[in-house]
Amino acid sequence: MTVAMDRLGQGGINKMSYGNLATPERQPVVRPSPDLAYSSCPYDLSAGPIAIDVSPVPGRYTSLSIFDAATDVIFVRNDVEAGGKPFRIIVARDGQTAPAGAEIVRTDHDRGIALIRLLLKDPAEIAGLDAVRRQSSCATVTNPK
Repeated sequence: MTVAMDRLGQGGINKMSYGNLATPERQPVVRPSPDLAYSSCPYDLSAGPIAIDVSPVPGRYTSLSIFDAATDVIFVRNDVEAGGKPFRIIVARDGQTAPAGAEIVRTDHDRGIALIRLLLKDPAEIAGLDAVRRQSSCATVTNPK
């Protein structure tokens, strides 16, 4: 997991990075699909919970997968399950305080990776969809009450 976090964490910990499309020379994830645009957030919960905000791109398959430090999938949601609407997930350790009313995913690990996948019909369309993709974010929760 450390190698994956280093590879995907160009923007830093608890921050979303918006990767370029995969090529044979550039493969940031294992077996990347050339028709998917990946956004990633390596996270560390030692300072508190994180909030992941996902803005699905209209008319395109979008999914959020959250992995813990043991590489287990602890959460998955796609645009269809979200009704095409933006959603927020709070990732927190057991015992950490999270905002009231929030959708919370609990984990036993401090570290992991959140990965957003966006399906493209053609690689050239990334330019027109990138602004919406960049509305998705990841950040430490500053006021968890």
